[in-house]
Formats: sequence, structure tokens, C-alpha cells
Amino acid sequence: MKKIISFDLDGTLVHGKYGDIVWNQGIPEEYARKYGMPFEEARHLIRTQYEEVGETNIEWYHIELWLKKFDLPVSAKTLLDRFESYIELFPDTKEVLEALTETHTLVVASNAARIFVDKELSYANLTSHFAHIISATSDYCMVKKDKGFFERLCATLSVAPQEIVHVGDHRVFDFETPSLLGIDAYHFVPDHRQVTDQSQADNGKTIHCLSDLLDKL
Repeated sequence: MKKIISFDLDGTLVHGKYGDIVWNQGIPEEYARKYGMPFEEARHLIRTQYEEVGETNIEWYHIELWLKKFDLPVSAKTLLDRFESYIELFPDTKEVLEALTETHTLVVASNAARIFVDKELSYANLTSHFAHIISATSDYCMVKKDKGFFERLCATLSVAPQEIVHVGDHRVFDFETPSLLGIDAYHFVPDHRQVTDQSQADNGKTIHCLSDLLDKL
């Protein structure tokens, strides 16, 4: 059986700027328009409410809940379609996926809601590379914050943790947590981001471009 490589999506295969503009421009624009306030005021108000919920809470990821909470007259699909031109792959994403498809079974394991995952993979023409596409928050009603998610991922794939490699840009969700379970995890820190002392001490488990992964496997 081919070894499995599980990838995070936003900030790993695809730049995070798409999600950022949907959440931090699209929704505040709609809010400012509806409630007749300046954009920056609306953005500050909304970002404050995001932070009160926090990224470890499943509600953080469900855009429909936020649109309902703010009583905004726009659908999630409309917002995602409006900003689709901001979906951008990292330079070596396709090259690396094409190379790995020959020797490994590839999986997406993302915290992003299913509507984001499907939109980004479809727009970037990546869907066919993956045997399984999992939204932790939509499919499992979980956040990748503890071992429970990765235990369930292993059960879904019918493999032991030692048979999976996981790659992602969130130090806790994508590196520390799967490592606790015995998954061979790599912390993706793109070249444009500052390298921390922690990542320098990761014993070769930090990569700065996806093509680095080819040398690690």
C-alpha cells in the first residue's frame, strides 16, 4: 500500500490570502453597507467578534453562522465566488503534487469549512490529486486542535499513525498535535515568513517550500 501524505490546505497548498479577504474584507464590506458605517469601523467590530470566538472553536470556521449572526443579505457562495481570483497556489504546489501522486496516496485534511475547501481545490484544479478530501469542521465537527481529529483521520483511512505523513503551516494543529500521535509531521513555514527559534529547533521537521518535502520522504 502506498504511504499516505495528508496536507493542510490554506497556507500550505494555497496562499491564505483568499480566506483572509473573504473574512476580513468581504464580510466587513457587507456589514458596513447594511448598517451604514465606515468600512474600517465595521472591520474592527467584526474582527473583535472573531477573536472572541477564537480559532480553537468550531464556530470560527462556519461562514454561514457568521452571516446569520450579522444578519447579512448575502450568501456564502456569493462571497466565495466574488473573491475567487485571490485563490493562488504556492509556486511549487502542482509540481510537488504531481510528483507525489506517483508514489503516495494524497489527502487533504483542513480546518476550513467544506464550502471553502471545495471552492479552492476546484478553482485551482487540484481535486483530482486527492484520494480523500476532509474538512475537519464540516465532516467531523472537530477542529484539528487535539489528537482526536488525527485518530479519526487514521480510522477513516484504515491506517496506523505511522503510515501517515502530515504537512501544514499551523505549528500546533499541523505539527505538534499529529506528532503526539506518532504521525510523521512537517511544519511548513514559507520563505516569506519569519523563521522562529522554535522552528529552527525542529530537528529537520520544518520545510520552507513544498519541494523540500520531496527530499525528506
